[in-house]
Amino acid sequence: MSKIRISLMAALAALAFTVSAAELADGEIRKVDKDNKKLTIKHGPLKSLDMPGMTMVFGVSDEAVLDKFQAGDKVRFDAGKMDGKIVVTHIEPAR
Repeated sequence: MSKIRISLMAALAALAFTVSAAELADGEIRKVDKDNKKLTIKHGPLKSLDMPGMTMVFGVSDEAVLDKFQAGDKVRFDAGKMDGKIVVTHIEPAR
């Protein structure tokens, strides 16, 4: 992996820790695709990307989340762009 990509991933991980609860979108996991490292999430508006609610497929910045969630789980999350793709940068169970 290139040094730039590692630096970008570290920056996104640090950014994920600074996301306030008010900025997280509500969502429901529809599919966990471990082979392709993706989550399908039905979500409300994503303020960080100025995106309305919809169902879409996201890559993940941390593959470990693929083992923590399953279809039907309610979540709160944020997403950002990495290498031109939209990826989940922070995700947590909804309370």
